[in-house]
Amino acid sequence: MNATTTRGALLAALACVLVGGSFTANSVLGDYPYAGGQFLRYALACLLLLPAAGKGAADRLRTLTSRQWARLALLAAVGMVGFNLAVIAAERTAEPAVPGVFVGCAPVAVAALVPLLDGRRPQRVVLYGSLLVAVGAFTVQGWGRTDLTGIAFSLCALAGEVGFAVLAVPVLRPLGPRLLSATVCAVAALESAAVGLLVDDAGWLRRPDTVETAALLWQAVVVTVVGFVCWYMGMQRIGAERATLFSGLIPVTAACTAPLVGTGSYGPAQAAGSALVGLGVALGSGALRRAERKRGPRGRAFRGNGHPQYRGVRVPERPE
Repeated sequence: MNATTTRGALLAALACVLVGGSFTANSVLGDYPYAGGQFLRYALACLLLLPAAGKGAADRLRTLTSRQWARLALLAAVGMVGFNLAVIAAERTAEPAVPGVFVGCAPVAVAALVPLLDGRRPQRVVLYGSLLVAVGAFTVQGWGRTDLTGIAFSLCALAGEVGFAVLAVPVLRPLGPRLLSATVCAVAALESAAVGLLVDDAGWLRRPDTVETAALLWQAVVVTVVGFVCWYMGMQRIGAERATLFSGLIPVTAACTAPLVGTGSYGPAQAAGSALVGLGVALGSGALRRAERKRGPRGRAFRGNGHPQYRGVRVPERPE
């Protein structure tokens, strides 16, 4: 694995770990207006990201076509505002594990969808790794009580997770990770404000208390600013298919951090699921294959053109 691939994998993994750890912050925002919280989160993140967007940011935005702007609006609506709303709606009639299991299937969908949209065949090894990640996510979370409404909204959450990766692919190159993150945060803030005014009227925004303020700051600064930039930088280096493999770390991180706040436990099922996620990531990212190739030539028997005196002689390891 070269330096670029390794860096991309680490960035994608860090982004997903931050998202998984953010479930604790979500648990203390249950009484805060949904649209108002999303507006504050994304508006603050946009303000923090703009100085890091780099020179010529305005010029790059002006070069975007109307179709690309429509894609950005859809990315914010589906992958950010819609995703969070779908998870909240699903958890009203289903246990949190249910939308988590559906979201854990995102690597499989992305591994199949992105190559097809690009006019090429899905890579078999990435599909196999994605399936292992999905099974591991299911093992970590289990399956909880639900109904048809919970399943429907969980499917919407899966669509949002897939859209967050797939819709960003064509606009990542012209904008770059930082400007793309700042732009979609600005669009998501506007969409959240519109949803709040339509649904909650005057009560869509209120002053958060101390605990809610800390949770919103964590969501904006750590999960959105750091997490989004790391995610898109990782996706830029290793591609959407392999980057989405690391979304399996979201339920693993949530399961690991749950005991710290007394909202869950980490037992044999979570350990087994975590191992499956790790194996799926290693397989789909190509790390296992590279390790086998690296070990393969070592200790190989040298035949010496068939001469009897050379049979069984081992070739010494070549210095790195």
